[in-house]
Amino acid sequence: MRTVIEGLAEEAELLIRDQGWSLAPADRALAEKTIADLRAAVGPGPTQEALPLIDRLERLRETLAALAIALAKSHGRLAWFLGAAVTALAPVLHWRALPDAHGPTFGAVKPTVQQCAEAEDAVRLLQATLTRIIAA
Repeated sequence: MRTVIEGLAEEAELLIRDQGWSLAPADRALAEKTIADLRAAVGPGPTQEALPLIDRLERLRETLAALAIALAKSHGRLAWFLGAAVTALAPVLHWRALPDAHGPTFGAVKPTVQQCAEAEDAVRLLQATLTRIIAA
C-alpha cells in the first residue's frame, strides 16, 4: 500500500511542478476537510501502535470512508488522485480483527501488525501529499 501511495505522491509532485496543478477553491476546501478527517482517523505511529487491533482497523476503515466521501464530491485530477488512493488502501476492507470461530469470514483475514503499520504509514503519506497539493 505504501509503495502505491508513494507512486501517487510522486505523480502529484510532477503534476504540481511541471503543469502547475492547483486546486480550485471548492476542491481546496474539500482537500482540507479530507486531511482533517484522515488525521482524526490515523494519528502518529506510537499512538496507533498502542491501540488494539480492532481499533486500528476501525480507524483505517474510517480513512477509507473519508476518502470515498471526498471522491464522491470531487471531479478531475483530485477525484482521480483520491480514487487511486482508495484503490491502494482497498485491502483494508478484507481485514478483520475478530476470530473466525463462528463460521465463514467472507474472505476476511487478520492483518499482521506490520500490515496495519504499513497502511497507517500510507495514510500519513497521503495526508502529507494532500497538504502539498493544497500548497501548490
